[in-house]
Amino acid sequence: MPRTTPPRPIDVEAALPELAVLRRTATRLHPRRGTPTAQDSSVGGPMLWPADDPWPVCTLAHKRGSGHRYADVLRTREILEQAWRRDPRSGPHAEEADELARFKRGRHAPHLADTDPIALIGVAQLYRRDVPGLPDTGDGDLLQVFWCPFERHGESRHEMHVELRWRRSQDIGTPLTEQPVPEVVGRPELVPSACVVHPEQVIEYPWFEELPANLWERVEAWAGTADEDQHEEEDEGEGEQYIYDLSTAPGWKVGGHIAWNLTGPAHLTCSVCGTKLTALLTADQREWDPATTSWVPCEDRQDIRVMGANVPTGVSPGRGRLIIAVCPRDSHHPFRLVTQ
Repeated sequence: MPRTTPPRPIDVEAALPELAVLRRTATRLHPRRGTPTAQDSSVGGPMLWPADDPWPVCTLAHKRGSGHRYADVLRTREILEQAWRRDPRSGPHAEEADELARFKRGRHAPHLADTDPIALIGVAQLYRRDVPGLPDTGDGDLLQVFWCPFERHGESRHEMHVELRWRRSQDIGTPLTEQPVPEVVGRPELVPSACVVHPEQVIEYPWFEELPANLWERVEAWAGTADEDQHEEEDEGEGEQYIYDLSTAPGWKVGGHIAWNLTGPAHLTCSVCGTKLTALLTADQREWDPATTSWVPCEDRQDIRVMGANVPTGVSPGRGRLIIAVCPRDSHHPFRLVTQ
């Protein structure tokens, strides 16, 4: 079923025409639980991968023997989903609760040394035919995203390791039928549940701290008046309607602006050519939260308060949202990861 974002509460460009030149088109992916195939765009679904190509692995040095069993993560979600469908109020019955209690974090793969190769998790694959706005890099029509099941990389030893693959889907010979998975993962929230996607294009505007100072002052002044006129019953501060309803859409998306809600804006430039990096893909923990319900698709309005409806993929990368920022001039230049 397609997903349709409701019209924005206010035509902000009518009030502030200067924003028109700053608008960007983002493609909301709207992942929802399903059974995608390798021929489909998906989050957490099977990858279209050649049987004779080595699967991507992490060989960077870090502990990898302790965590949660991958199989236990999937079984836990299966049990909980069955319980919620049966009766969201009662939860798992006694037998299910006993099984869940056996799934504990531990040293489940003590045989793994710090540099033994471990399979990366296939996070998403997106076909250009399905996802408007997916950049044409000249490297193929299929983008595949992988990440390590542990957040133990980089100088801080708390960063994610992500790999991107561009492929020409028509050149895939015999496809791989069984996708490799790691034995153990650092957190269950790094394992995506299989979701089909329902791409939809929307208009976004910059995060308020990225606006020129004089324009943000005008937005605040306008927003204060708009809040009085349209949200008298809400305790909404000046500018919050712009932030939550007008600037950046929540959830998984391709392109658009970055919501810098935790750190404030960072200066992202290509380490090779100095070009300003742009958001390629945003992987988000939630499709909406209490502040962003205006973005809930019309088809999902009845599910706003249903348990788990706003976390279909089951992932929470980094601090909850991971943005892959790439060089728009050359797809082979290094990309950056932003967590918010």
